[in-house]
Amino acid sequence: MSDQYDFSDIAPFDDKDFKNKMAELVKEPGFEHAIKYIMPDVNYGEFAKKLLSVPDKDTFQREVMKEFLNMLATRTTSGITMGGIENIESDKCYTFMSNHRDIVLDASFLNYCLIQHNLPTSEIAIGNNLLIFDWITDLVKINKSFIVMRNLPMTKALEAAKHLSAYIHYAINTKHQSVWIAQREGRAKDSNDRTQESLIKMLALKGDGSVAENVKDINVMPVAISYEYDPNDYLKATEFLMRRLNPSFKKSPHDDLLSMETGLIQPKGHVHFQLSPCINSKIETIDANAPKADVLKQICGFIDDAIHSSYRIYPINYIAYDIIHKNSLFAEQYTSDQVKDVEAYVESQLDKVRLNDVSALDREYMREMMYTMYANPLRNKISVESKG
Repeated sequence: MSDQYDFSDIAPFDDKDFKNKMAELVKEPGFEHAIKYIMPDVNYGEFAKKLLSVPDKDTFQREVMKEFLNMLATRTTSGITMGGIENIESDKCYTFMSNHRDIVLDASFLNYCLIQHNLPTSEIAIGNNLLIFDWITDLVKINKSFIVMRNLPMTKALEAAKHLSAYIHYAINTKHQSVWIAQREGRAKDSNDRTQESLIKMLALKGDGSVAENVKDINVMPVAISYEYDPNDYLKATEFLMRRLNPSFKKSPHDDLLSMETGLIQPKGHVHFQLSPCINSKIETIDANAPKADVLKQICGFIDDAIHSSYRIYPINYIAYDIIHKNSLFAEQYTSDQVKDVEAYVESQLDKVRLNDVSALDREYMREMMYTMYANPLRNKISVESKG
């Protein structure tokens, strides 16, 4: 795929392989089951026939995925919007870096918005821990996803990081293909979004320049994603409780699958994507003689400030903030009826928790964590705005 690297282990399928891979995918019982689960009224035979007529990845995204995501948006959201389109320059490719709320839909809805604005879609970074079946791997690589290798022994982790960094630089500068990657490994369960320095360090591994120069080479554009309601909020609260009761608790593949299914089909309210300007001009302000650790910290700060300042704040965020802080600082932003609706929503979500022997104190802890999830975007927005 390039003169120096073979990226076939992690890269999306080439278009020359697309039709053969699709022919294999539609025969997979697991894929058929998933399609019928999400679209119970589908005629699978006709759907498979449609898939087999698609010639390449781009057509798949613009025809099949657009229609599918439009169906999901209609059924599960109150509308998906995007701001900051003017920050995209037509002659550049970007590394869209966002906060991470939903395993599947963060990047998928971003691409949906880009298609709606007649812009090229991005390739999507996805952790191999989520690829619990071979057909899921095939599906995501058909859908322009590249694989992030996780949970590797230390001896292999550095080589995998170099390989991934090289691929992202190759995608941006040689394939002329934008990419999406979350600002951290895994979702911020409490919605306190922070960019991991290890991620920026990985992105800077490829290149002949300094850390700042190598990161600048891939045109990082921060993206703030704001879901009015997070369908997985009660699952995240459950995970907080499980870790509180057992610090060594680890999610199972079934837990990830449940999170993916819940995020796909449950209501989300309004969803907004806000694109901030590329951070290259800010990177140029970093002292060339600054220690590497300071450079990484500053780059993370640029991304965090851009995301935090760009959240769309909904009534539930204001209400949760005031409940957590036991005050009425933002009372003008919501009504008493909206407070009742939010409280009823939180209790209804907590009623979905399927654990044995959940005490009143356990439920109170999960309730507090749910309100914290919805308060933190506002808390971070206030913090960055206070910097002036």
